[in-house]
Amino acid sequence: MVSQKLVKNVVEIMENKKAKDIILLNLQDISLIADYFVICSGESSSHMRSIAQELEKRLKDNGLELIGAKDFINKCWILLDFGTIVVHIFSKKGREFYQLERLWADAQKIVFSEKLDLK
Repeated sequence: MVSQKLVKNVVEIMENKKAKDIILLNLQDISLIADYFVICSGESSSHMRSIAQELEKRLKDNGLELIGAKDFINKCWILLDFGTIVVHIFSKKGREFYQLERLWADAQKIVFSEKLDLK
């Protein structure tokens, strides 16, 4: 199980890099893929890459390695798989097209302007 501290760390890194529309999906009770998806949007492909690079660096410093070498990267979507946490960084158009929040509608959803409470 992923610690609340680690999930909060991911969200804080995103917030510090000015990621937009951060959402946490708790998949623990509905999927074996991961415990959490953390989804955000970037304002440009360079902003998206900046968020991804900071997450990879800071989480590696805390002992969490990226699984696979940046599994999926393009101008619409960057996917970073850290095992129990999978990060999705979208462009606005990519997020509208793929609609992961709708696909995983059964997951507990926390939107970040809300307080992070994982109980």
